[in-house]
Amino acid sequence: MRSKATMIPRPFGLLAELTYRCPLHCPYCSNPVRYPTAQPELDTDEWIRVFQQAADLGVLHALLSGGEPLQRKDIGTLIAAAHDAGLYTNLITSGVGLTPSSAKRLKLAGLDNVQISFQADDPVLANSIAGTNAFRLKLLAVRAVQEIDLPLTLNVVLHRFNIHRIPQIIEFAVSLQAKRLELANTQYYGWAFKNRKALLPSFQQIEVAAQVVAEARKTYQNRIEILYVLSDYYSPRPKPCMNGWGRRYICVNPIGDVLPCPTAYEIPNLTFDNVRAHSLQWIWEHSEAFNCFRGTEWMQEPCCSCPYKEIDFGGCRCQAALLTGDPSVTDPVCELSPHHPLLEQQLQVSTPPLSPMEEMKDKMSYRVYP
Repeated sequence: MRSKATMIPRPFGLLAELTYRCPLHCPYCSNPVRYPTAQPELDTDEWIRVFQQAADLGVLHALLSGGEPLQRKDIGTLIAAAHDAGLYTNLITSGVGLTPSSAKRLKLAGLDNVQISFQADDPVLANSIAGTNAFRLKLLAVRAVQEIDLPLTLNVVLHRFNIHRIPQIIEFAVSLQAKRLELANTQYYGWAFKNRKALLPSFQQIEVAAQVVAEARKTYQNRIEILYVLSDYYSPRPKPCMNGWGRRYICVNPIGDVLPCPTAYEIPNLTFDNVRAHSLQWIWEHSEAFNCFRGTEWMQEPCCSCPYKEIDFGGCRCQAALLTGDPSVTDPVCELSPHHPLLEQQLQVSTPPLSPMEEMKDKMSYRVYP
């Protein structure tokens, strides 16, 4: 039996990335840029086993994500399996493909909550950002969720091209009778990192956005919950990524690799174990990937003597790797990091005069896998 000092914490959440297939082409997509597309996705039985093992490990909440999870023809079976395992099920979807009939089937299968992404409140801008005419289909998905009386969350990823429309986005969410609105500034991983020069808003946009959200919370406090997530790049201190590496969350990607966070592929030379070879419990407790940055023993200065080290756990390992090439250093977001000037340089070179979305499209990169 482990001592308290070496006790491995219990995971609470499973991010099940069922597929990276997606009908949208958003330039801020956080799916990995380097991804072994030749390997087959987990089949139905393999995902069912993952849900059962997650529940046995103590997981309470299954986030069913992608790509677009509705691209899986067995999505109803997978929701039923997660529900039967005792997991609270949250479908994170673009809404494309969610019809009244399919929504009813998913609720009967055990779906507990739906989160639908919108790119903006304005149809033209939203479709431009998504790279396809999806806005109308998203509205149909909202109505389908309302008809089955499931809790509805709307999610809007904020960046240079839509952050100025926060007032309209909030009014839009209220008009759709959403229970919750997540306004999440882009975090720069995956394709978003490749496109950061085009996506990063100005400091003025960030300041105005925070003020607008604060006022809207007062105005709509009895009608909708508004969550506002600031981009790490504009924060003075890092956040505890995934509540600490290997502490609370497990991510299983479409081919069965198990990651401490969904962007861990950003870290070169890190080996990920697969559910086809090991149980989820073995991976959580013994895998190299989960143990290399778990706790605080791996930390360098200034983290190892910092009073916040068990609060922010040194910040994001993927961000450190992307900005410095070394995942073990203090997250450059932190003002105390010797690498903080690297982040400041990113912000200086990435805030040219703001251009319309259409003018920037040919300068951005998009997902190349299905």
